[in-house]
Amino acid sequence: MPKILDENKNGLVKKASLLNLAAVTLADNLRSGNFKSLYRGQGIEFNGVREYHPGDNVRAIDWNVTARMARPFIKQYEEDRELQVLFVLDRSLSMFTGSNGKTKIQTASEAAALLVLACLQNQSSIGAVFFDGAIRFSVKAKTGKDQAMMILSRLDELEYDIDAGSVLGSALSGAQKLLKRRAMVFVISDFRTTDWQDSLARLASKNDVIALRITDPTDSELPEIGTVAFVDMESGERRRFSTASASFKAEWFEDNRRRLDSWKEFCVRHGAWPLCLSTSEEPALVLNRFFSGRENR
Repeated sequence: MPKILDENKNGLVKKASLLNLAAVTLADNLRSGNFKSLYRGQGIEFNGVREYHPGDNVRAIDWNVTARMARPFIKQYEEDRELQVLFVLDRSLSMFTGSNGKTKIQTASEAAALLVLACLQNQSSIGAVFFDGAIRFSVKAKTGKDQAMMILSRLDELEYDIDAGSVLGSALSGAQKLLKRRAMVFVISDFRTTDWQDSLARLASKNDVIALRITDPTDSELPEIGTVAFVDMESGERRRFSTASASFKAEWFEDNRRRLDSWKEFCVRHGAWPLCLSTSEEPALVLNRFFSGRENR
């Protein structure tokens, strides 16, 4: 089966070493900033009750036991310090576009691989949902090297028969069903589809969602290559435009800016963190900058 991250052997070994090295730093940054509360325990395991003491959180009072015993009791929980992380990865046709020898899916897969390795460093449980025009791969979060290696292997596999369209909305809904408690969810996509907004909002209302939008320089500025046919890779619609036309170039730029601003505004309004990663950027640098800066934002 062909590989998305395929390189010559020496190059691949070097990249793997760099990914592991960068993952150590990223693992530290994942434990900092606004996400550090996730490492303080989810408090999901009920562990009985005890008498209320002054200063205890009144919201933890067990009113049934309190009424029965005629004095206040509070619920106790056993803290669970394992962070659960889920990756929702877009592998639809639009993700196979790009420029300067780098496609969006290559950038997305490299970013996901780096994050998986960082989660392995942190002993987090890891799960994933991969999709194109259908759900291609789905696995519940689980700890351990075998789980991480299995997801990394699936990241590098390239399907021969990619279904047209994108089921981003269904993938997000499916992701919610895989989660048993609050989790960190990475949604890695170019978001070039419709009907995902409600699903993302619901997912973000119960989890820490990082919406990682994969972009390419040609999204905002096209090279002048004459009149060419443009094909919507999801719908198959074809139209011809002149890339030398000043009005076309201006509209192309503005359309991308409007889409990006609208996407960011939606994410922020519904509690998801928007982050853009271009095919022209190094994923490790962008991700480390993002997480190391969380605490100051």
